[in-house]
Amino acid sequence: MIMSRVHPSLRKLNDDDDEEGPAATMRLSPSAWTVWKKSSMAFQGTDGFSIYDSEGRLAFRVDNYSRKHKCFAGALLLMDGEGKALMALKPQILSVRDKWSGFKCGDGLEMSHRTHAFSMRRRSILNGCEQAEVFMDSSSSTASFRTEGCFRRRNCEIKDGKGEEVVARISRKKVKNNSVTLGDDVFSLVIQPGVDAELVMAFLVVMDRIF
Repeated sequence: MIMSRVHPSLRKLNDDDDEEGPAATMRLSPSAWTVWKKSSMAFQGTDGFSIYDSEGRLAFRVDNYSRKHKCFAGALLLMDGEGKALMALKPQILSVRDKWSGFKCGDGLEMSHRTHAFSMRRRSILNGCEQAEVFMDSSSSTASFRTEGCFRRRNCEIKDGKGEEVVARISRKKVKNNSVTLGDDVFSLVIQPGVDAELVMAFLVVMDRIF
């Protein structure tokens, strides 16, 4: 019953369906995703994300069982729908700007098998600042991406470093011909063509922890 509320178009696809996979990054039109701020492992006390593609398939997920403060809980794992680790997201302890780093997972979960992918932090040290900036090159002082809007209110955009081009947009989820708006635990994500969906999902998870 809950899933029918979150994603009404949920259906099982045949193995021979030639639809693109959930992590496909190159599309002719923007891709639409439904984000549920709830672990796919529906045990009491879990905290995470379940992210569904436009066909209602579980495409990405984050399962977290720690109740520790975000600075001491260790890395979070972004996984695909089957549970394969894609990226490890790790907070920097005692960071003034709530800095996090993302590492692509290789053949294992050990740090030696991880490759640095990006760093993300608040754009300002002010606690009320809702904007973040992303650095793909750890040695560069110029941001590759930036966010605008309020993530907590599910009204936010991820833009390029100059703030000119929208890469992805987060908004409240509406159902029943847009007449009903769901709560903050379920929201919509639209990613522009040619953008790495896995990377945007990692940004989203870090934004949730920062803000």
